Amino acid sequence: MDIETVKGTIPVRPGEDFDREAVLRYLQSQGLVHGDEPLKVVQFPTGASNLTYLIQSGDFVAVLRRPPFGPLPPKAHDMKRESALLSRLYPVFHKVPRPYAFCEDESVIGGPFYVMEYRPGVTLDTRFPDDIEPTPALCRAISETVIDTLAELHQVDYRAAGLAEFGKPEGFLERQVRGWIDRYHRSKTDDIPGADRLMAWLADHIPASPEATVIHNDYKLNNMLLDPSDLTRVVAIVDWEMATIGDPLFDLAVTLSYWIEPDDPPMFRQMMPTVTQLPGFYTREAFIHRYALRTGRTVDHFGYYQVFADFKLAVILQQIYFRWKRGQTQDPRFAGFGDRVKALMEHAVERMERQGG
Repeated sequence: MDIETVKGTIPVRPGEDFDREAVLRYLQSQGLVHGDEPLKVVQFPTGASNLTYLIQSGDFVAVLRRPPFGPLPPKAHDMKRESALLSRLYPVFHKVPRPYAFCEDESVIGGPFYVMEYRPGVTLDTRFPDDIEPTPALCRAISETVIDTLAELHQVDYRAAGLAEFGKPEGFLERQVRGWIDRYHRSKTDDIPGADRLMAWLADHIPASPEATVIHNDYKLNNMLLDPSDLTRVVAIVDWEMATIGDPLFDLAVTLSYWIEPDDPPMFRQMMPTVTQLPGFYTREAFIHRYALRTGRTVDHFGYYQVFADFKLAVILQQIYFRWKRGQTQDPRFAGFGDRVKALMEHAVERMERQGG
């Protein structure tokens, strides 16, 4: 194969390239590349956090992940942790790519990085591939695949897999609430009406969590690679940088914060365009019901989780917008993230008020 013809990739963006000869020498030192053919590199343009590249030397093809450029929040973008987590999870949950090597020598490309298996697949985001008709039956089946795969992940015995060290489940939700509130304050750029009241409500109404599980923490349809010949089969789940051991209902709520319905406000449908608006895709309510049936977990206090997930998404976008305003990234996609943050905060406040807040 020739990676320069792979759909969904672009030439490396200005300012985001790296020393290709240095990476080639590293790959050779790890026994991953045995020839001297030059390293080809293209970039995956989606995603707004870690930088992801498709690399090739001869017959060797893999994915390289590194942190974004510029100053980073403490403990964020931890390549060593992400690579190690995948190494433990891969043997018991094959829907993750196999990691090949982790490099902590920052002299190679200016930061730590890891290299992992490349699994070609279809990503569903704003539209289906041109050669696939999104029938209601297909959309329904894809919905069920998304739900059942999340339930499968949440059934992994993380202790038996050696993953206990990757999280602190006791007090997880409380730490998440405090942590995301703190992240918002540290990256704040504008005053948003209702934000302080929202944060106070979140801190005062934390429910008791169910038994902890492995959670992806950013599980959504466009972080899944689907089999091109059968879109109901998962090839891989990607972007594990925020995975941990924690509250599975929080993971579910994060997923649903991206799951847009056709009767959602036009502003939201424009802000987060996704195929889930098409006929046949599960509603959020049906999604929650199937998940509860598959896992046996109660969802009595799920409204709180949905408010918090909206707030978390707003803070993630705020951190990216903060970096853009400081000139740490030149990606033009991020210029309008300030308006998105405001809209998400307002939506979270409305949800809170429906919960009696």
